[in-house]
Amino acid sequence: MKPLCRILPVLAVALLVLGIGSGIAMAQDVYKLNYFSNNAAPAPDATVRIDNPGLTYGNLCAMIYVFDADQQLSECCGCVETHNGLRTLSVRRDLTSNPLTGRVSTNGVIKVVSAAVNNSPCDPTSNVAPKANLRVWATHIQNPVGAAFPITETESSDSTLGATELANLQAQCAFVNILGSGQGICSCGTGD
Repeated sequence: MKPLCRILPVLAVALLVLGIGSGIAMAQDVYKLNYFSNNAAPAPDATVRIDNPGLTYGNLCAMIYVFDADQQLSECCGCVETHNGLRTLSVRRDLTSNPLTGRVSTNGVIKVVSAAVNNSPCDPTSNVAPKANLRVWATHIQNPVGAAFPITETESSDSTLGATELANLQAQCAFVNILGSGQGICSCGTGD
């Protein structure tokens, strides 16, 4: 009986650490977040770059969800990322030029989910299976200093992707696809 009393607490802690007891699926190294700002002339265009460093050796999908500063999904799309490939997207031309509402976002958030290939092309509306390890960078157009707009670049922040957030992203994107009749679909830029 004593060995069982020692094993049960260890097993309970292990189940909690693994998330089995919580009923919530969470994925690591699959959810990248960044922002865009000053997305209007005369400011220059910002850029998002996505790389598949090849840890998993094979293609991945970059499921991209673009939100306006008012927290509404404006555009979404899925882009194939090849092994060691680099994709370059224009914030102005690829990610915000075809908004669902017809109003181009000047400030907002870009969320990228690294996922297994689920369709041809990648489908951000359903059956998204997170799979590590895309890397994402974005340039930022800062507020003007005189006539110049300073530009900075940062790697996108990692965040934990919970099952509820993943379900919400897919559902909102499916809604945009159905309601928009072509509006609300971003494009995949250049590369690969």
